[in-house]
Amino acid sequence: MAVVGEPVAEAVQVLAAELLDRYGPHVIAILMYGSCLRTGDPYEGLVDLYVLVDDYGSVYERRWLALANRLLPPNVFYLESEHRGRKVRSKYAVVTLDGFQRGIRRGFHSYFWGRFSQPCRLIYSRDPAVTDAVLRSLIGAAERVVRETVPVLPPCFDIPTLWRTGLALSYRSELRAEKAEVRAGELHRWATAFYERLTPPLLTRLPYPVKPIPTGFCLEIPPSMRLLARWKWHLRQVQGKLLSLLRLIKALFTFQGGVDYIVWKLERHTGRTIEVPPQAYQHPLIYGWGVLWRLYRRGAFR
Repeated sequence: MAVVGEPVAEAVQVLAAELLDRYGPHVIAILMYGSCLRTGDPYEGLVDLYVLVDDYGSVYERRWLALANRLLPPNVFYLESEHRGRKVRSKYAVVTLDGFQRGIRRGFHSYFWGRFSQPCRLIYSRDPAVTDAVLRSLIGAAERVVRETVPVLPPCFDIPTLWRTGLALSYRSELRAEKAEVRAGELHRWATAFYERLTPPLLTRLPYPVKPIPTGFCLEIPPSMRLLARWKWHLRQVQGKLLSLLRLIKALFTFQGGVDYIVWKLERHTGRTIEVPPQAYQHPLIYGWGVLWRLYRRGAFR
């Protein structure tokens, strides 16, 4: 997991410094992941950051924000800053370290462990103990994807098939504008070397006999376990669509320009122009449903 410690752009460090100033000693760690990490351009799109904190009650002045974060983590906010005459924008999520660990270790849905099975960067850590806890969680996220994916694969498979399948299943378990298989393929191509190094030791932790072959690996998995795994992914897809919708609604209140952000993201991924009536900006919970339904019917997200 040495990739976690690789440097990030100076513009991203400026964002991290502002977050540390905003939340002070309650910040435990800051992680970067997502499209700007993959492209290496922090000025294109929104920099995706995760801010791990010690306690919601200490972070927020408004109690309802702390409650919303506990009930449906994470809370998502917007941050922008100037860096060398250019504007850098960020979408950052807030979650406690305990909530982060719990979502990866015990969470049924893949929201946390699907995201953080991908390469990311640890921009800030309070101390070595926190660094160790975060690294263990990141390895745990990758291990969860492997454990939940191999039962739906053929008995013999290679590493690209494992990760393209696992990432696609995770993407399909949320409301997404992009096609799951396309995005999973892009992620794997970007991180091929990362997954080649990470996967073999993770496979040895599985409770199934593993046999290396020249083209990959073969696993002996009981048919009952394969059937259960397929049902679990089916349930995750149903659950994930509902959770994604609830998080979108919450973001309308926590995310500055939330409606504009959702429209921008859908337009970016679909190449379509999306028109939103003025009343949807003023009263999104009342008029936003019709807009969301029309976008869904048009295939703007799945």
